[in-house]
Amino acid sequence: MSDPTAVVDQRLDQLLAAHDPATTDQVVLRGAQFDLGLAWVHFPEGFGGLGLAPNLQRHIDSRLRQAGAPEPGLRHFFGLAMAGPTVVTHGSDELRRRLLRPMFTGEDAWCQLFSEPGAGSDLAGLSCRAVRDGDEWVISGQKVWNTLAHLADRGMLVTRTDPDAPKHKGLTYFALDMHAPGVEVRPLRQMTGEAEFNEVYLTEVRVPDADRVGEVNEGWRVAMTTLMNERTSIGAGTGIPARGSGAIAEALRIWREEAPVRSPVARDALVRCWIEAEVLRLTNIRAAQNRRIDNPGPEGSIAKLLFAEVNARIYELCVDLLGPRALSGFDYTMRRADYLGLVGPAGSARKMFLRSRANSIEGGTSEIQRNILGERVLGLPGEPRVDKDLAWSAIPRS
Repeated sequence: MSDPTAVVDQRLDQLLAAHDPATTDQVVLRGAQFDLGLAWVHFPEGFGGLGLAPNLQRHIDSRLRQAGAPEPGLRHFFGLAMAGPTVVTHGSDELRRRLLRPMFTGEDAWCQLFSEPGAGSDLAGLSCRAVRDGDEWVISGQKVWNTLAHLADRGMLVTRTDPDAPKHKGLTYFALDMHAPGVEVRPLRQMTGEAEFNEVYLTEVRVPDADRVGEVNEGWRVAMTTLMNERTSIGAGTGIPARGSGAIAEALRIWREEAPVRSPVARDALVRCWIEAEVLRLTNIRAAQNRRIDNPGPEGSIAKLLFAEVNARIYELCVDLLGPRALSGFDYTMRRADYLGLVGPAGSARKMFLRSRANSIEGGTSEIQRNILGERVLGLPGEPRVDKDLAWSAIPRS
């Protein structure tokens, strides 16, 4: 068949005839989906794809949802959205064969090991060191703000392999086994009461060279693939949402069902949030259309920045609408099953009001997104570099 949609539909029919999505174990179902090339349809054949246009993935996902297949949970997010595109772009065929299938099925959960205590916004300033020892690398250092690292089987790890090279040039990227000796994960308690983020300590961890993603000292280029996919995923959420869905739907529900007072001022704030949510949705549609024609633009960074700000404003409005009731009935716990996507989302607008503060940090801070858009898209001059010693000496002393 020459019609790509017909090819996809034929394989979907084959998948659904052999496996009822409503009753089949999800690992088995997703494994069969991968084997038929319906996991990431734009990936090469044999690696979970058919080499077709990426927009066909939405058609695949829609048919599977209609047949009763559940949405992938948080256990799948880092693999589907970030590790998969990175491995297929920069990994060897052997690495693709080994990592992509269990990544898609969820047998291997992934996390991201980029930021460090001294290298957050300035990722290229990282100091986690990897030293070659035959067919292995010995890695030592510390990472921080690693979402769900305490549940992960693999980590996307960027290390410094050439300390004498310019900081962007001496980095190498690895697919780290999170269960390897020397890997220690320490959860960080956040203001929602959860421990979603972590510190990860690496003490002489031995990593096979076979788990290297991309060439030695080319880790910056590999990391950029991960980050661009991350920003697009955070900005867009899961696919392109319907108008009036997502966070704004919760604000509308609270307005209708729970708000003790519905004043004209509150109504105006609600409408403003609805407009901003719709602008974000349309930005994501435009970004998706550009990606289909292989012409990605700045919309990924725009959507990521806009999402962080709009999400925070919407949930702040939710708390304002609830009034004093926002201070009661909050569940500060999240079970392990919630992290794995095995049950429905825990918490409420009250929890999301607190959680939304993280949106302006994760995936690249809002300040960094503004720098990217200003310098790389608008062509504005970069921020002046201040000589700290000179600046300190210029301070008057009494």
